[in-house]
Amino acid sequence: MSALPGPDPSGPEPKRPVAIVEPGVELLERALSYTRGTLATVRTEHLCSPTPCTRWRLADLLAHMEDALDAFSEGATGAIDLRSTAPTPVEERIGSLQVKACGLLGAWAAATTPLVDVGGRPMPVASVSRLAAVEIAVHGWDVGTTTGCGDPLPDPLAEALMPTALALALEQPDQPDQHREFGDPVRVPADAGPARRLLGLLGRVAR
Repeated sequence: MSALPGPDPSGPEPKRPVAIVEPGVELLERALSYTRGTLATVRTEHLCSPTPCTRWRLADLLAHMEDALDAFSEGATGAIDLRSTAPTPVEERIGSLQVKACGLLGAWAAATTPLVDVGGRPMPVASVSRLAAVEIAVHGWDVGTTTGCGDPLPDPLAEALMPTALALALEQPDQPDQHREFGDPVRVPADAGPARRLLGLLGRVAR
């Protein structure tokens, strides 16, 4: 009987993609853990409350956060096309955000691509995961500040996010107002801690 076609079973196993473990993934995990805690403080009566994000009430911010989680999860596969998803009913949004936060971390932990195409612009995977961590953590602080029940942004996390936040602050003046993710930097006291300095860089006043 002739041998069946296919690879030699005695030969080496075919190579499989190896997940790229980046320091940014650990930072993303810390940001997600913090923000999942602040999301748990949201109640229906908070949804019309103004937030630290100019022109957004809390319901608008939550919709933006859901879009961002979808986009960053997509980025773990190698591309983000910056499209917006259909709106989720408000009563389902918090549960959806919690589930998507878990899915995002799993997607980035299993990422195998060194570059992510962000609207036609290739970016290193570490840069995108750090950018995701900043957006998730700062918007998590926005949520907790709006409800009045969120924990302060931890100083060690803020310190780790600082280089990316500084890069974002320097880039912001070149962006039209309607495309800005964050506000203009605000002054903070010389002795301000890492969290207050980080938030000030991104247009927020922490008290």
